[in-house]
Amino acid sequence: MAALAANRDTEQIGSFTLVEMPVKASTHIYKGALVSVDSTGYLIPAADTASTVVVGVAYEEGDNSSGSNGDVTVRVMRGGIYRYDATSITQAMIGATMYVKDDHTFDDSSSNSIACGKLVKYISATEGWIDITSAM
Repeated sequence: MAALAANRDTEQIGSFTLVEMPVKASTHIYKGALVSVDSTGYLIPAADTASTVVVGVAYEEGDNSSGSNGDVTVRVMRGGIYRYDATSITQAMIGATMYVKDDHTFDDSSSNSIACGKLVKYISATEGWIDITSAM
């Protein structure tokens, strides 16, 4: 499990709203990544990090690697159901809250309990569909 290093075509169903959000300094957001805001309110790739909140899925890439807070913005899809990688889920977890592991991976537990949605469709132990609306 490692954070994204390239854009990802994340499958999506259902409706969503696009919201433009400012990206944190020294941060690169990849298209299709789960994204969060940290305690300063700036967008970062989702991770199992304390004091962060999942806000959606990156609609586009935004590279603020050499900028200051907010120099770059990214449109974020808020709401909807998305297909992501998992670490070890089961069919019995349908309807359960899922937690961020990194910007494209979730599981039924994590160190900091950063919710990313509810499991709505089980594909395999390492893949499923999550409704991120409930995380926001």
